[in-house]
Amino acid sequence: MKPDKNRRPDTLLGHIGRNPKEHSGTVNPPVYHASTIVYDTVDSLLGDTKPLRQGVTQYGRAGTPTTFALEDAVSRLEGGAGAIAMPSGLAAVAGALLSLVKQGDHILVTDSAYDPTRTVCRKILKDYGVEAEFYDPLLGGKIESLFRPETALVFTESPGSLTFEVQDIPAIAQVARQQGALVVTDNTWATPLFCRPFDLGADVIIHAATKYIGGHADAMLGLIVARDESLYSKIRLRTQGLGYSVGPDDIYLGLRGLRSLAARLERHQATALALAQWLRERDEVEKVLYPALPGDPGHELWQRDFSGASGLMGLVLKPVSDGAVAAMLDGMELFAMGYSWGGYESLLIPTFPGRARAVTTWPDPGPTLRLHVGLENLADLIEDLEAGFARLRNFAATTAAT
Repeated sequence: MKPDKNRRPDTLLGHIGRNPKEHSGTVNPPVYHASTIVYDTVDSLLGDTKPLRQGVTQYGRAGTPTTFALEDAVSRLEGGAGAIAMPSGLAAVAGALLSLVKQGDHILVTDSAYDPTRTVCRKILKDYGVEAEFYDPLLGGKIESLFRPETALVFTESPGSLTFEVQDIPAIAQVARQQGALVVTDNTWATPLFCRPFDLGADVIIHAATKYIGGHADAMLGLIVARDESLYSKIRLRTQGLGYSVGPDDIYLGLRGLRSLAARLERHQATALALAQWLRERDEVEKVLYPALPGDPGHELWQRDFSGASGLMGLVLKPVSDGAVAAMLDGMELFAMGYSWGGYESLLIPTFPGRARAVTTWPDPGPTLRLHVGLENLADLIEDLEAGFARLRNFAATTAAT
């Protein structure tokens, strides 16, 4: 596909990151298993002094044509200057932060951040002399009061993957620009198809590509996308220097998943919205946490900044015992229990958002669940949940009777 063509994202997914003419007509980029790269002459060996150039194969750790294909595809989807493949979503978070901060810096981190992100900020960065301060994810432009002269960046995650607050990224980015700080955002929930963080003012985008980009629960993968060439070069230099590298098979699985991303997300979204509406009417349910649902506290911001919603949502139950929740979850047939999400399979786990908060109080006392709505039939998912709610009620009734 010609790079100057203004194609829509779902069309781009089938064409970017591949060039059959370079690979004997092969539709998909081959998997290059490579460490050593050999040269024909001394001049070419010694003259190749920039081993970190994207798109140039010089040593396997720095990437192969398989790697560059995925990086190019995701960079184009996000509208960035370049992307860097990482071995996991957490590696993408850690690699980006370690590339952009230094000793003595202060950073602001949303209080709704993914828990491993919080660990990187509270423990690892602290040991390197970087202070991480958590902030209310709903502050928006009021975040200005937290800035210091040494504030280097703001980390956002919208919506949060446990509590689903939608952040006002444009307001935060406007303040950050005025203060000379960067904005890093985790765009895993929405993917490049449903949110364009660079258009909202972000400088760096993180993806746990293990989730929707991979889409099949079989690859560990992360991505960092930089808005401009300067940031891209800085992050690539640091992450390569730290030894981050992704195996070619996982890269290939990411490319494979990318091709069907639009079709999968359309199904995830349609089923999730219908299921969220059904759950809202259940007597056992206190609240559904899903920004695409009218009436959700983040719905207006979601309508403004997003073009769609994925299949991940939260659910607050009316007060019930831990045993009743276990009775519900232990017998599920289609909703498996697992900590990831973004694959074709539906998942359901208990969560404890109040335990992780640093500066804000989680307001809901009832047990909280997180659902990932997969690609199964909606009616079957509802039947599975109905049976689960029946087990919950029966356990509660039996306990009360004794």
